Amino acid sequence: MNLMLRSRWWSFGFRTTIMLYFIVLIVLPIIGIYTQSFSLGWQPFWDSVTDPLAWKSVLLTTKLSVIATVINVLLGTMIGWVLVRYRFPGRRILNSLVDLPFALPTAVGGLMILLLLGPGSLVGGIADNFGIEIVFHEPAIVVAMVFVTFPFVIRAIQPLLEELDKSEEEAAYTLGASTTRTFFQVIFPTILPGILSGAMLAFSRALAEFGAVVLVAGNIPGKTLIASVYIFGEIESDNPQGAAAVSVLLLTLSFFILWAVNLIQSRRMGK
Repeated sequence: MNLMLRSRWWSFGFRTTIMLYFIVLIVLPIIGIYTQSFSLGWQPFWDSVTDPLAWKSVLLTTKLSVIATVINVLLGTMIGWVLVRYRFPGRRILNSLVDLPFALPTAVGGLMILLLLGPGSLVGGIADNFGIEIVFHEPAIVVAMVFVTFPFVIRAIQPLLEELDKSEEEAAYTLGASTTRTFFQVIFPTILPGILSGAMLAFSRALAEFGAVVLVAGNIPGKTLIASVYIFGEIESDNPQGAAAVSVLLLTLSFFILWAVNLIQSRRMGK
């Protein structure tokens, strides 16, 4: 009897701790951002989000995040396929390096991109000779976003590829289907939920990137100033309401993306 009571109290305490953690570290900060954004009323909020610099920074961030997500979908699908379907020297090392952007501070990633693609680097010098500007322009921002979101698509499709029944592929080949047709009619529908969920997570992460981008973007208002750097600038300018207003746009968009990811995953598990 005492053991059952202790077990119940332990379970109750564990659940309470989890709920407090969730409320203090997630719910309260979110409520704080929404409260701060409307602290001066609806009109100041509207003026903040429709400010030309704020609106351009949000549109630029969204556009470049979409480009980075498309690149990651293509590269992530191919790399995930290679890591699952092929065995070659260095495969384990490559597989472990996929998670490097998760472990590496994003500012360090930005510095790596700056050293690799900057004007004084080999790649930057070659690009400059062809009239291509990378660092302190939009291409550098895309590279930074691709770097920090690199693992999402790969890690989302790897389990699906590993669980795929190869007998379905063999049956398609037996019936005379080509490799391309087999991929798009047998394999692709299976890994599509993983591609979509990984892509949406990558897009959401790219929207919020700051550390890797701030070093390579140039942060020119109206040209290379992204939303996260704009928010940082508003805080430094002692305008927390304006910073919170733009944050609410990104936060709301992220909520919709996470809801879509959960919907896709729940439907996949339901099947």
